[in-house]
Amino acid sequence: QVQLVESGGGLVQPGGSLRLSCAASGRIFRIYAMGWYRQAPGQQRELVARSGDSTSYADSVKGRFTISRDHANNIADLQMNSLKPEDMAVYYCYADAVGMTIWSQPTSRRDYWGQGIQVTVSS
Repeated sequence: QVQLVESGGGLVQPGGSLRLSCAASGRIFRIYAMGWYRQAPGQQRELVARSGDSTSYADSVKGRFTISRDHANNIADLQMNSLKPEDMAVYYCYADAVGMTIWSQPTSRRDYWGQGIQVTVSS
């Protein structure tokens, strides 16, 4: 129904910047929110930033990361500045959305997830 594809990860030195992008496609009825989670090895997945009716950030990234939305094209970008080694993780895009059946009927509202993209912060 709804597919999410992430791009933009990679290796960056501490203090550097990266921009992640997530594009939602498929049979989309409505997207309520899009955002980014991350999961470091041995740790739980945590919310990084979310953009819906309001925008929220994890305390650890406030002032350094910025989420932006292109509503017309169902894209959510995450600009990450002043990256730290502790930001290193697999980043997952998600969408709080309603999809559509092949008969164009809305399905249940649920969270959709991308496959994840690696962000490595190392000198």
